[in-house]
Amino acid sequence: MPRSWKGAVLAAALALAPAAAWAQEHGEIELPSGHFSFESPIGTFDRAAAQRGAQVYLQVCSNCHSLHQLSYRNLTQIGLPMSMVEGIAASVQVDAAPNDAGVVEQRPGRVSDRFRAPFANENAARNANGGALPPDLSVMVKAREGGADYVHALLIGYEDPPADVHVPEGMHYNKYFPGHLIGMPPPLNDDQLQFADGTKATADQMAHDVATFLAWAAEPNLEVRRALGIKVVIFLVILAGLAYAVKRKVWADLH
Repeated sequence: MPRSWKGAVLAAALALAPAAAWAQEHGEIELPSGHFSFESPIGTFDRAAAQRGAQVYLQVCSNCHSLHQLSYRNLTQIGLPMSMVEGIAASVQVDAAPNDAGVVEQRPGRVSDRFRAPFANENAARNANGGALPPDLSVMVKAREGGADYVHALLIGYEDPPADVHVPEGMHYNKYFPGHLIGMPPPLNDDQLQFADGTKATADQMAHDVATFLAWAAEPNLEVRRALGIKVVIFLVILAGLAYAVKRKVWADLH
């Protein structure tokens, strides 16, 4: 995603979409299901997909979008080895603590650092993206109606417009974007990346994987909560059974 006004990736798409207004005027846009492994109440994150999605974010999306709520060390939670995470962190330069002269120098990133923001500040981000502010993607999946399905659909929704639709210069037609006209060009193209596990990097595959990664980033403790919830339900079922058995025993003795 180049740092230009065309690279305001998801700035309009994910943060500024007037979804409610479009739905009210034109009806709901039906999103295709991404068939994500974590969708069911007991679902878990597909670690391989999340790892590929992390690669898509790091090599494509991070040029414009921050992921400030995560530290690099969090990547070990999706199965990346610490040595790889250390390399990912060290590949970026971040601000060091001010030296004795008060000068802030740069140093290689550490696993304890938050994901580096692509721009120094909001003004720099807007200046590089034609006035649009690319949003932080940390909780974007939870913030958008449709969640991961919306992110996936948006990224694969680019197509030629119908004959009766005029697309102004600098805009693009996206069938899943509210209003269908979006300033962001297609960020993903077939074979744009090369996945280490040999998975073919089609645009659809990359969209699915980065949506998985962003879903995990938005709620990395989802699996822990679900596992705890299942244990609580099992405990309550057993407790209810014991209480019922005790009740029957007590009343049986009384009769």
